[in-house]
Amino acid sequence: MIRSLGKLINFQKNAIQLLQSKNRNVEARKLWGWLNTVFNKVDPERIKEVGPDRAAAEWLIRCGASVKWKDIDKWQVDYNTLPTGNFQRYKIEEIDATDSSVMYVGFPHLKNLNYLKRIKFHNCSYLNDEGLEMLDLVKDTLQHLEITSCGNVTNKGLTPLKNLKNLKYLLLFDLPEIVNREACVEDLRNSLPGCEIHFPAPEKQ
Repeated sequence: MIRSLGKLINFQKNAIQLLQSKNRNVEARKLWGWLNTVFNKVDPERIKEVGPDRAAAEWLIRCGASVKWKDIDKWQVDYNTLPTGNFQRYKIEEIDATDSSVMYVGFPHLKNLNYLKRIKFHNCSYLNDEGLEMLDLVKDTLQHLEITSCGNVTNKGLTPLKNLKNLKYLLLFDLPEIVNREACVEDLRNSLPGCEIHFPAPEKQ
């Protein structure tokens, strides 16, 4: 597990150098996939050491996402300025995973995030059905969810959202692998009658 910003930067530099030495896109994709898996890896010892919220924040920011702590208005975007003490004071209330590399490997970090209310997934290239299934870990607190421009999400991935009984707002958009958008929305509304659900049709070119 990479725990310091300096090590993270050096690790990224080495990865970029390796990428630049490759002439084939296939090799580059393999390396980036491996690198992102490393960034998403769960370290149970780290969770035990600093608590679930701090460990989850490290995971998210390492992958390019940002978090907002409960009772603090400013978003935490810089790994190097994460709180260095009194870890139990800081509880994640919102996650913005826009353009991040979060993947299902890291989603067990969501366990015991007891104050998490909002998650935004936008343009998350590695988000897939298996990751969405693990949102069940925050079903007791999650109220607001956005999943937009995530090309690996299929109908199978949206089915587990029906278990998020405390959800008040759901936005779905630009999910090219979803089949029969209208039927999908109807199914979700039947299971989540108290949730405002939006799944607009894609814009015509």
